[in-house]
Amino acid sequence: MADCTHDCSTCASSCSSRDKKSFIKSPHKKSHIKRVIAVASGKGGVGKSLVTSLLAVRAQAMGYKAAVLDADITGPSIPKSFGANDIATGEEGAIYPVTSKGGIKLISMNNLLEHEDDPVIWRGTLIAGAAVQFWTDVVWDDIDVMFIDMPPGTGDVPLSVFQSIPLSGVVVVSSPQELVEMIVKKAVNMAKMMNVPLLGLAENMSYFTCPDCGKKFELFGASKAEELANKYGFPAWARIPINPDVARLADAGQIEQADTDPLKEIFAQVERSREIKEYLK
Repeated sequence: MADCTHDCSTCASSCSSRDKKSFIKSPHKKSHIKRVIAVASGKGGVGKSLVTSLLAVRAQAMGYKAAVLDADITGPSIPKSFGANDIATGEEGAIYPVTSKGGIKLISMNNLLEHEDDPVIWRGTLIAGAAVQFWTDVVWDDIDVMFIDMPPGTGDVPLSVFQSIPLSGVVVVSSPQELVEMIVKKAVNMAKMMNVPLLGLAENMSYFTCPDCGKKFELFGASKAEELANKYGFPAWARIPINPDVARLADAGQIEQADTDPLKEIFAQVERSREIKEYLK
C-alpha cells in the first residue's frame, strides 16, 4: 500500500506483508487456556457484558472451567454482575484473578482500583496495553473457555485484542433497532479482516414477554437476528428477551443465577470452536 507506515500494530488492513501470528502473545507461563471467545459489537449499549456473563455462566454450569477477561477498561461492569469486587492480588510478573461464587475466574480494571468508581483517564494505547496485559500477566491456571468482554467499536482495544490474543472465535451482539445492520457489519468485517471465525449473533432486548398474558412484544421493532445471521454467515443466532429478573440479578451481583437457555445454540458453537493450540500451529 502506498500509504503504509510499516507498523502493522496500528493497522487493521489485510495485506501480503502481514503475518498475523507474529503479533500473537502467549498467556502467562502458568496459564493453560483451551479456547478464547471475544464478545463484540460495533456500538455500545447493546449488552455485550450481559452476553459475556451468561456465556461464562453456562460454560461453568456445564462443567467447563470458565473465565472472563474484561477488556472494557474504561467501562468495566463484569465484577459487579458477578459480585466479585475483591481487589486482585499479585506479585512481580504475575496478577491473580478473582473468583466468583460459582468458580468463574475474572479480571477487570475494577479489580485493580481502590474504588470501583475511580475513572481510568488514559490514552488509547495505554488502555489497549492494559487489556492485553490481562492476557499475558494474569495467572489463569487451567481454563477450558475464556470469554473476553470487548469495548464497543473497532478502535485501539479491539484491534490489540484481535491481533495479540489467539481468538477461537467471536460472538457479535446486536439489538433490534433499524441501524443494527450497520453495527453488525462493522463487527463482522473486523472479524473477517483479522481472520477470526464468526460463531454466533446474539440479539439482545429482542422482545418482552408479558407476565400476565404471556404475549411477546417486540418493543424495539421486528427481530432481525435470523435475517442477519443468514446474510453474514453466522452458524448460530439467538434472541435474548428483556427480562427484569436478569437485570435485578446482575445489579445484585448474582448473574450466576440467571437463565442461560437463550444462548444454548451459540454456546454449542463455542464448544465446537477451535482450540488455541491449533490456531498457533
